[in-house]
Amino acid sequence: MLRDVRFSCRELLKRPGLAITAIISLTLGIGATTAVFSVIYGLLVNPFPYQGADRMINLTVLNAAGNRRFVGVTGPQLALLREARCVDSLAASWGTWNLTTTDEDLPEDVPSVQLTANAGTYFGVPALLGRTMVPSDAPEGQDPQPVVVLSYLFWQRHFNGDPTVVGRTLQLVHKNYTIIGVLPPRFTWNDADVYLPLKVTNDTSAVFAPLIKLKPGTTYAAANAELQPLLEQFAKETPSHFPPTFRVQIRGINERYVEHLGRSLFLLLGAVGLLLLIGCANVSILLLARGTARQHELAVRSAIGASRWRIQRQLLTDALALSLLGALGGVLLAYRLLPLLIRWLPEYSFPHEVAISINLPVLAFTVAVAILTGVLLGLAPAFHFSRPEVAQLMQSSSRRATGGARGKHTHSLLVTAQIALTLLLLTSAAAATNGFLRLVRTDLGYDPHHTMSVGIPVHQNTHVSWADRSTYFEQLLARVAAMPEVVSAGLSTNATPPSNGVDVGFEIFGRPSNQQEQLRLNFVSAEYFSVLHIPLLQGRLWDHPEVVRGANLALVNQTLARQYWPDGDVIGKELRLPDVKGEPPFTQATPDSNGWLQIIGVVGDARDDGLRKPVKPAVFVPFTLQMRMWTQILVRTRTDPLSLLRRVRAEVKAVDPDQQVFGQTRDLEAWIESQDEYAYGRLVASLFSEFSLLALALASFGLFSVVSYGVAQRTNEFGIRMALGATRGQVLALVLTSSVRHVVAGLASGLLLSLLLKGALARWAEGSEHNPQVVAAVTVLLVVTSALAALVPARRASAVDPVEALRYE
Repeated sequence: MLRDVRFSCRELLKRPGLAITAIISLTLGIGATTAVFSVIYGLLVNPFPYQGADRMINLTVLNAAGNRRFVGVTGPQLALLREARCVDSLAASWGTWNLTTTDEDLPEDVPSVQLTANAGTYFGVPALLGRTMVPSDAPEGQDPQPVVVLSYLFWQRHFNGDPTVVGRTLQLVHKNYTIIGVLPPRFTWNDADVYLPLKVTNDTSAVFAPLIKLKPGTTYAAANAELQPLLEQFAKETPSHFPPTFRVQIRGINERYVEHLGRSLFLLLGAVGLLLLIGCANVSILLLARGTARQHELAVRSAIGASRWRIQRQLLTDALALSLLGALGGVLLAYRLLPLLIRWLPEYSFPHEVAISINLPVLAFTVAVAILTGVLLGLAPAFHFSRPEVAQLMQSSSRRATGGARGKHTHSLLVTAQIALTLLLLTSAAAATNGFLRLVRTDLGYDPHHTMSVGIPVHQNTHVSWADRSTYFEQLLARVAAMPEVVSAGLSTNATPPSNGVDVGFEIFGRPSNQQEQLRLNFVSAEYFSVLHIPLLQGRLWDHPEVVRGANLALVNQTLARQYWPDGDVIGKELRLPDVKGEPPFTQATPDSNGWLQIIGVVGDARDDGLRKPVKPAVFVPFTLQMRMWTQILVRTRTDPLSLLRRVRAEVKAVDPDQQVFGQTRDLEAWIESQDEYAYGRLVASLFSEFSLLALALASFGLFSVVSYGVAQRTNEFGIRMALGATRGQVLALVLTSSVRHVVAGLASGLLLSLLLKGALARWAEGSEHNPQVVAAVTVLLVVTSALAALVPARRASAVDPVEALRYE
């Protein structure tokens, strides 16, 4: 075996052009495959560092419409959940709460998560420095200790990675916390900067998010069945926390990511798999051509006693050597491709605990792919050339040993397969790109340019009363709107498009109530519509005095008006939103917030349920009707809006020195790009296009190699034809005719495959669209490229000197 390896290395060094071409073909396929598999492995196989992560679930229910909803429970209900037979361990959190550092000149936004003190054992992840929380940090019935655990990123950003940080003090909203630990880099639960101990109370208005870990061996179906009656009991105790009717359907903490990103990744894995097959076909063509040139050598070996297996082993070793070198190049290429691929992934499409890297399992996958590739590459030459016709080959010259009809047939099949797979990739990429471009050209119904959304949290125990909070929000809006660079500014609690509002049930005065019907509720100021250039079609906007008193007025969009008042008689009608009410101190509302609202105007439709789905019926009410612990200021500017962010932060601080804006502020164009359908569409369209262009290059080279090989083998024949009177044009046509057969067969097979897989692509790449004109365009592109690839060696054949060709023997 060692002799075979040494011989293969010598052969590769003797023919560096063939070796380099084959290695590049395999490097592209194996490198792209390795990079995509790295992402799949990180997302699907090892996404979380938590102990027993495969048993951690989200407690969710499906309402009557089939929509999923997360469930919150009270303190006593948490205790009952902990006793369920299917539950192995249980912790709880109280969502993400934005705090602010108050011991610095400019406050820093610090997202925090409060966790029950047993969270350290629940997650099972030891601290990088210090310790995690323990039960003594939040004794039952007592206020929690003022301690804090830092995330790795916050430790690096705020404390410059100081290893002596444990024991120091961090001041958040004028309260000092002792730092007890720093978590490792992969612990990013809810993307918080700090983690605080949570006090669980018996107050029924306090809602906690349960963190459940199932017992080993418990199926989701069994857990759903056990938890259904328990949650129905909870719904009777706290009906506002549950839909009127529901069905328990828990799901793993990674399922929602796999549901969306997994399809795109497997689609891309299929694309790079096709690219690898095309590269393998290329190398097989080269090895067959090389084997033809070595037929005399192999015949001599066979004549002096070499067995068929011995020759096959040598040829397979040659192929494995190429594939392993290609794998080495592929790993190096994957290291360069992986960061690019990660940057293209939608920001919130995967848990941020995921560690995507070229690790040992990925390298093992690459080696396995390389070995399999080597076997596939070597099979055709090994079986084709391991039984040489010794007598015939010894009597003929090397140039006339063409490999026979079987060799030509193998070449034809490989080229046809390359063309077919390349056309499949090209049409798929065109369909994905066409769908993405259509998404980009979607009519938004609003103008996102030069506008940003600045989120502002309200800290606990500040601006508690309705009047104080209303005044605070008004002051923020007035100061930002007065900035010279600002064209206009408006308030929006939850109405930043294109996915805005909250789904709520509603009633129309004088009509029977239908609990199944919902609309999108948005809390905004009157300036919101002018900032986004959303037109007022009928009626009027509310004025400032009406906002100040939280008047029961509403605007509706065109969709709602057409659906429920098709005759256009909507102004003056009334509707009611029963769920809009205050929950002090966190949510402040007017006394009659869930009373009847008078419709005073109709505004144009603007995207409110993503970029691809139809606009939902929507209602807009004064933001003062119900105010939560945060708001958003939409700011339209004359220049780049983000360039004014620091000055906006200063204005917020001027109103209240303890408040600050959210850490992540974006312009509305970035909001659009962060939408799942936009990000997934861009990912698939971009990478599919790049992979298909690489496939086109590889297929073109494969056709070029086959035609060149044929020309070299038929040089003598062309010389005789031209000596007998054939013109250069006739020789050129003769060579191109054989190429046309390959291309036509490949195009027919590729179009058939595209039609057969059209439905699968539509399911896996949402929004992809096979446009006949686009399919025709990529087909013409492939034909032109193939013609150019065949033309160069064909012209060389037509330029053969008959005298030199006859001497070629």
